Amino acid sequence: MENSIIKSQAYGKDRVRVVRVVRHADGWQEIADYWVCCLLSGEQFETSYTKGDNKLVVATDSQKNTVYYLAKTLPAEKVMVPEMFASEVASFMVKKYAHVTTCHVKVTTKPWERMKFDNKGHAHSFYREGKETRWTEAYATKTNPPSAEQFTVKVNSGFYDLEVLKTTNSSFVNFWRDELTTLPDMPDRLLSTKVLCQWTFVSTDLDTLQQQPFDAIFAGAKRNTLDAFANDPRAWVHASVQSTLYIMADRILNDFAAVDDVYYALPNIHYFPFDLSKFGLKNTQTDAEVYMPIADPSGYITATISRPSKGKF
Repeated sequence: MENSIIKSQAYGKDRVRVVRVVRHADGWQEIADYWVCCLLSGEQFETSYTKGDNKLVVATDSQKNTVYYLAKTLPAEKVMVPEMFASEVASFMVKKYAHVTTCHVKVTTKPWERMKFDNKGHAHSFYREGKETRWTEAYATKTNPPSAEQFTVKVNSGFYDLEVLKTTNSSFVNFWRDELTTLPDMPDRLLSTKVLCQWTFVSTDLDTLQQQPFDAIFAGAKRNTLDAFANDPRAWVHASVQSTLYIMADRILNDFAAVDDVYYALPNIHYFPFDLSKFGLKNTQTDAEVYMPIADPSGYITATISRPSKGKF
């Protein structure tokens, strides 16, 4: 066993629950509600695995404390946006500890929606609907460890469990056929999926990275996803899930120059017309009105789409 080598390692604290409230002088209040995972890695941690030597191990409890410490001491604008908070925590760790080469921080949130009465937002009351989950993760990595003078920051952001469905303008035809094919052409069908969407930023300068309009990009990515799914005529003509995925990602890249690439995973949640022929009823293809949802197995379509050259920052 002592001849074995460590190929990779990271450790830290997961599921750190932190809520930050911002109270303005006029009574208006804001809330951020996070699940945080913080992982540290570096060559000098290897002896904690191979020799049981803990002298360089930053306790996971200390990492948890750091999350709460920064949630309190950072300016509010650097806490209330997940990308900002994740990159701040990751950068703090690699700057503070010489033996830490990389800090990986993931922040997940299901935002609270502000209650509205008479079309006016309530100052301090919120509700949470069943909706998609927003998340982000930041990697701060030293360029020349152990020096913390230069490091790169990579941020992945996205959302998952955005469930969408449309009852027409989706097809699957002219696919490969052989002796194992039983699926008929479907010139029009009911299409549903749970969207996972991720986009990436990379920068060697933390200040430049944090100037990006993260909330606007999140809103724009979601808007483009929904609009391409429902309204983009290209998705009607070439209505497979693959072509719809490409159109969604292409629109995000065209709208936001700071995004380096976009990844989608679209499980195809099947709704098949139920066979009612035994009752003398037509319920196939153009006559279909009654469907049977099928949970398993499901199609699964993924792709990463990037621009021909790097983003502009």
